[in-house]
Amino acid sequence: MPFNWINPEEYSFNSFLLLERFQIRLMLASGGWRNNKEEWRQNMGIALNANPAVKWYLMRRCPECMPSIIELAANAPEVADEEQIRSAESYALISVEDFTVYTTPEVMAEKCDFIRGWDKSRLFDLADLSGKTVLDVGAGSGRLTFAAAERAAWVYASEPVGTLREFMRDKIAKEGVKNIRVLDGFVTELPYPDNSFDVVMSGHVVGDNYHDEIAELERVCRPGGLLLDCPSDSERDMKLDEEKTTRGFEAIHYVGSFGFDVYCYRKQIRKRGE
Repeated sequence: MPFNWINPEEYSFNSFLLLERFQIRLMLASGGWRNNKEEWRQNMGIALNANPAVKWYLMRRCPECMPSIIELAANAPEVADEEQIRSAESYALISVEDFTVYTTPEVMAEKCDFIRGWDKSRLFDLADLSGKTVLDVGAGSGRLTFAAAERAAWVYASEPVGTLREFMRDKIAKEGVKNIRVLDGFVTELPYPDNSFDVVMSGHVVGDNYHDEIAELERVCRPGGLLLDCPSDSERDMKLDEEKTTRGFEAIHYVGSFGFDVYCYRKQIRKRGE
């Protein structure tokens, strides 16, 4: 499903030089997010052959993907026409438009509906953050992080994409925020000890592997603490995530700023011996 977050004509194929190893791995394993995988392979191969520096970077940054990259390039049709090459580059860029827009976090507030339609009061309605130590998992450009920092004692922003981490750090320095720390980390491998946080929150993170993801969020949450899932407003209706409710999350519904259904989720953590 397209997000409509980017105009690919505004991005160079060199944007892929900013991809992380895990992003390259996901992109190549899935063939982008488009349905026509053969079309994606053809366009990606054309773009790689026309951009040897990007091809070199992807292979070195993600060496386990080197055979796939070599195969894509070898099987692509020979194309010399600049318009055809640019068309292939644009196809590749928009096929992973979330990864592409993450290379320009400064425009995300304008381009991404989940930031553009964000009302931080929705987070404050979910939990009292006053004096709490909070973890934001998959913090992105800091939508939840900076809101929480207005009330929490400390906010730790865990984000695996380097461009987004640097954007948050620059914003922290520019705004003089003193109670945010930004670190690398995946939802299934958080770099924190057990029972570290009063509140563990995320926005668009849980859903690929519910068991492992929720288990890791619960691990770092203190007994009696809260897990919050706060995805923000969207330009399309959200469906109730029954997988979350069956795993003990309370669903909170509201009609968002774009007029569509939104669901947030909350779960209080109970642990053995509590």
